[in-house]
Amino acid sequence: MTALTLKLDSIVRLTDEQFYQLCQDNPELKLERTATGALVIMSPTGGETGKRNSDLNLELGLWNRRTWLGVVFDSSTGFKLPNGADRSPDAAWISQERWDRLTPEQRKRFLPLCPDFLIELLSPTDTWEAGEAKMREYQENGNALGWLIDPATRRVAIYRLGQPMEILESPASLSGEDVLPEFVLDLQRIW
Repeated sequence: MTALTLKLDSIVRLTDEQFYQLCQDNPELKLERTATGALVIMSPTGGETGKRNSDLNLELGLWNRRTWLGVVFDSSTGFKLPNGADRSPDAAWISQERWDRLTPEQRKRFLPLCPDFLIELLSPTDTWEAGEAKMREYQENGNALGWLIDPATRRVAIYRLGQPMEILESPASLSGEDVLPEFVLDLQRIW
């Protein structure tokens, strides 16, 4: 099943608190909200995509445990972007400094920031164009480094803050560059 977008603006505009409560009341649904207030309802992933997501988070988490440079988040974490959208990338990371600046109350809810690093992994029902649009939104909201990964075509788009997108065809690995020093993702487990 593909993601469904439900436009509510002609009826109601959910407040941040209402959207948060809607997510809490419906934990079986994966919900995001666009900057215009439309709800995006996504189905659970299949086994292959779930395995890939788990591998991505494991590799990122192991690197972070070794370096202690920040905090890693999985796809169930909500981020309140500066443009008002609420998004949940498949894997995300923020620096320890940014995490430490959050209040205990902010840490309990959708994090009010855009991740420093993130990964969006396309599932078989996702489109490349929709993934690109989401990645541009992250970049416009301050994401320093982001990877859009399409296992079906073995294509990766790399988004860097203030730079044009770069597309790689069938790369063997990806580097965390200066955002995630010494992090290298071996893509053999993803392909």
